[in-house]
Amino acid sequence: MDNAIPIFKPWVPEWGVKVILFLLVLPSIVLFFLPMANVNAAAGYYGSEPADIQFAVALFYAGYVGFYSLERRFFTYLATREYFILFTFLQILTSLVCYHTREIYILFPVRFVQGMLFSCTVNLSLTLMFTRLRSERAREISFSVFFGLLLCAMPFNNFVTADLIDAFNFNIVYKGALFSYLPCLVLLLLAMNNVRLNVRFPLYKLDWQSFAMYSVALCLVGYIMIYGQEYYWLGDPRIRYSVLGIVGLGALFMLRQRAMKRPYIDLRVFRYRNFRVGLLVLFVMYICRFASGITNSYFVSVLRFDPMHLSYINLFNLAGLTAGVIIACAMTLQQKRIRYIWLPGFFLLLVFHVQMYFGFDVQADEFNYFLPLFIQGLGVGMIMVPTIIYAISAVPVSLGVSAAAACLAVRYLGFVVSIGIINYFELFGKSRHYNAFQDHLTKTEPVVRQALQEQAGHLAARGLAHAQSVKGAHKMLVADINRQGQLRFAMDYYEMMAVLIMSTLLLIALFPYLNRTTAYLRSRRLSPA
Repeated sequence: MDNAIPIFKPWVPEWGVKVILFLLVLPSIVLFFLPMANVNAAAGYYGSEPADIQFAVALFYAGYVGFYSLERRFFTYLATREYFILFTFLQILTSLVCYHTREIYILFPVRFVQGMLFSCTVNLSLTLMFTRLRSERAREISFSVFFGLLLCAMPFNNFVTADLIDAFNFNIVYKGALFSYLPCLVLLLLAMNNVRLNVRFPLYKLDWQSFAMYSVALCLVGYIMIYGQEYYWLGDPRIRYSVLGIVGLGALFMLRQRAMKRPYIDLRVFRYRNFRVGLLVLFVMYICRFASGITNSYFVSVLRFDPMHLSYINLFNLAGLTAGVIIACAMTLQQKRIRYIWLPGFFLLLVFHVQMYFGFDVQADEFNYFLPLFIQGLGVGMIMVPTIIYAISAVPVSLGVSAAAACLAVRYLGFVVSIGIINYFELFGKSRHYNAFQDHLTKTEPVVRQALQEQAGHLAARGLAHAQSVKGAHKMLVADINRQGQLRFAMDYYEMMAVLIMSTLLLIALFPYLNRTTAYLRSRRLSPA
């Protein structure tokens, strides 16, 4: 690949090329976490459970991860413009299907296909972007912009779709996604030449077996993590068979990779110590990052914020993510030691969890949470991009694609495992606190009796009959207990996350060789995960 190949027509300026390539990626990034823009609205529209909506996002992620390595063969087979047009048209078609369907079991396979198409979009557009950037500074900035967009997808989606979902049915968001692809399609037709970046290779010996085994295993991991708590984990045959399937497919996949001359994912990347450390830090960061979902649940269930109000508050988190990515990009360009990037990043996450631990309350002003949300975004933004660059740069350039694929898989695992951990601790945490409250709240307790009488009196003063006011007082007491259970669970979980972050900070501080390690991009042809 070289700039001498006239990929774009001569009249298109260089800045216009970059704008077209990023405009092509942006709708797909928005589509990534779109079902989670409003989980309750999506679940109500499809007549499903919130777990089904989470699984729809996991399937998109699994399609992205599973198809990442196989996609490169199609990348070399098709001419650039026809390849762009093909998968952009397919994205429009899948968005149209999502717009018209109300069946969750139709949505699931379509979301997986959208993840595969997202892999095509990312690989080709960012590879073209990287080959047009001459300096290391420009490549680092482009890398940071892409991952910054990916990090900002959830709060951005919440902000732009809150008013739409409030005024229309949930599927209106897919209609918006559908039309967002049309400008990209028109620009591609006008601005690109139909040229090839490589010599055309026939599509034979496609390693579809590895793709199938890998993708099915990823989907099963997501299924177990999302539905495991609901089905009582290994007590349900569906979970047991899924675990057996993962073990069997994982063993076959590794044996196949060791035996192949050109493996789907080269397992030699795991021999490098810095790479393994980078994966561990990335996994921990993702576990801590998605704990912010508990904060959003607290805002909705305890403080009673509506979705639009919640989306406006999360703009502070969006601002923190943007600032964190910019700071991390600047430090990476200055080739700062990775320890000096990780330590402040995880320290900011620790500050966020401690602040929220003491900030959880049944009544609070919204401005109390502006700074914690900004700090959380700042910490995540500082950690993610340098960690991926650090991990990929820890292996030889020839293994860069496999390293990027492994980083992508770890990010997926961090996403679904965080959901599984939250579901597990939420059930037992709420139950434990609910039972503890029940042990002390009985009708014979003078404080409880007085509270019920006062609440019934307030309801009766508003026009309710005596019997209805008594029942209403009891229901309000149960609702207060549930809110307290949610509150105590959130505090317990954030306490556990704070301990995890402190352990990570100690490990980073105690590993002496990290003081001599920097993160930098070795290759102009690096494909980002």
